Amino acid sequence: MNTKRNRKNQKSLINPKKSASTVSFANEFLWAIIGLLLTVFSTFVEAFITNLPWFWSEQGINYHSLGVTFQVGAVLLTGCMGGKNAGLLSQFAYVFLGLFWLPVFAHGGGFNYWQEPSFGYVLGFIPGAGLCGWMAFRTRTKIESLGVSAIAGLLVIHICGLIYLVGMSYLNPNILSHNSLLEMIKNYSVNPLPGQFVIVCMVAFMAFILRQVLFY
Repeated sequence: MNTKRNRKNQKSLINPKKSASTVSFANEFLWAIIGLLLTVFSTFVEAFITNLPWFWSEQGINYHSLGVTFQVGAVLLTGCMGGKNAGLLSQFAYVFLGLFWLPVFAHGGGFNYWQEPSFGYVLGFIPGAGLCGWMAFRTRTKIESLGVSAIAGLLVIHICGLIYLVGMSYLNPNILSHNSLLEMIKNYSVNPLPGQFVIVCMVAFMAFILRQVLFY
């Protein structure tokens, strides 16, 4: 009997689902709302870092722009904190809000916004947040797993954006010509990546601290 119990205990320890973190429906709904608000407001907030705190007394506080906004960070943080459903719902709401109601996108809004070359990246927020949220709750809360989840979400966003750019250049060359395709890829994927990777590190650290404080 003891041997059987020991085997069951070993299986429960080995099975990753037993140690996976969970998020309640209330938290999912709350983070969907928070994620929507964060995504909207962070669209217009430039991301920056400062010099190390122990140099502030000698050098003062120096700000260094990352060349991007905090928007992607808001998308990924929602997934890391609220899970897959919160990530999907918040970004569905964001896209709907921008297309049919308010100019919450980086360059405005409205139904014709699909003609913007960057719209594919906005659409990528939906699967990116969903994948990030799904991966973030597959195991117990660890900063490494949160970082991997955020990186995976970021890559999905860029893949969707690149597919949209290539598709637009072939299906509607009047809006995006083949000659300007490489320039758009450079502007929307190559140049922002270093700053966005810094934001991913911030997201993983912040999500880890918050989930420890909130006990999930």
